[in-house]
Amino acid sequence: MKMNEEFGATLTAAPQPIRLHLNGAWVRHDATPRTHLGDFVRDHCGLTGTHLGCEHGVCGACTVLVDDQPVRSCITFAVACDQKDVRTIEGYGDDPWMAKLRAAFSREHALQCGYCTPGMLATAYDIVRRLPDADEERIRIELSGNLCRCTGYVGIVRAIQSVLADLKSEPVAQPAPAAAPTPAPVKAAAPMRPFVAVNQAPAAVPAAQAPSGATESRKGWSHIEDSFTVDFPAQQVWDFMGNVEALASCLPGAEVLENDGRSVKGRIAIKFGPIAAAFNGSAVLERDDAARSGMLRGAGTDSISQSRAKGDVGYRIVAIDDRRTRVDITLDHMLQGALAQFSRSGLVRDFVTRMIADFGRNLAARMGGAGAADLPAKSVSVVGAVLQILWARLKRLFGRQ
Repeated sequence: MKMNEEFGATLTAAPQPIRLHLNGAWVRHDATPRTHLGDFVRDHCGLTGTHLGCEHGVCGACTVLVDDQPVRSCITFAVACDQKDVRTIEGYGDDPWMAKLRAAFSREHALQCGYCTPGMLATAYDIVRRLPDADEERIRIELSGNLCRCTGYVGIVRAIQSVLADLKSEPVAQPAPAAAPTPAPVKAAAPMRPFVAVNQAPAAVPAAQAPSGATESRKGWSHIEDSFTVDFPAQQVWDFMGNVEALASCLPGAEVLENDGRSVKGRIAIKFGPIAAAFNGSAVLERDDAARSGMLRGAGTDSISQSRAKGDVGYRIVAIDDRRTRVDITLDHMLQGALAQFSRSGLVRDFVTRMIADFGRNLAARMGGAGAADLPAKSVSVVGAVLQILWARLKRLFGRQ
């Protein structure tokens, strides 16, 4: 009940001034801490070109650019964008690349009802600017987080392809990235409360490496680094992590089906609210005893949604002292298909960080003598974890100031 009372108090916090560098001009309006960016630009700024669809970060209709990065405005707090550069569909003016995209969308019949179009154009603009050599497959991967219920995507893909081809044959100067806006002056009578970043990089931790060297940066892949500490000697931790079945029991939702010491077949169950996914796949194991480092390279497919996932998980065992060990983790991953939209949210990094922390606690429990049946969760619930992450963010933003 205490948590509910604190949560209720947080949600009813008084409005506060929020300043955005919106479409090239500074705007200031008061809004409650829980107001999301989509409502802020529509209701407070009168820019109704940003369309709100699912309001769960799934459909992509509300996509806008924040500091030149596409974000879901329906799950982004306006207060988190304070003093940042925001561009909505109304903010492209005479931008030559957007002019080409608009003409191509019309020419290729890439819109019908038009509801998804503002978000689709924002994503298309990001593709054209960031991936000049994108082929059809890559374009479809990048569009997987924007849903269109009318067109079947064929015209949208053709429109983007035509703009990419046009820019190669007749180059047009790339629009300059948004300059970091000079902070708007803050009146003493209405001081701003600072935004606290919740996923700042910890003190430098060497990245885990595969025996064959560091993983190369790949287009379309996301990279995450983290670590955890256990109260066991390094060699004991290294030996335990060579037991694939025991290791899998520490990861909620994971199950090993076959293991020959070099390759593994298995599955991992994940729940996105009412959506249940079970990725079946295989992976190749690499271990370097001398360096106490390893790599798990795998891929899998969800049999229901046909979404595909690829991932490289690296780890390295580092002795802190005779009794304590740090495990450095790197994760490079890519998600394609119907579930790809879940990989675009900024919450994913927090979710993975939470998964790694849970894995570390379970590993310590197993090494301490706990059985696999004593560990929680046969599957991992993304929604449940995200709600807890949001609650932690709210407390950090407002509840502890």
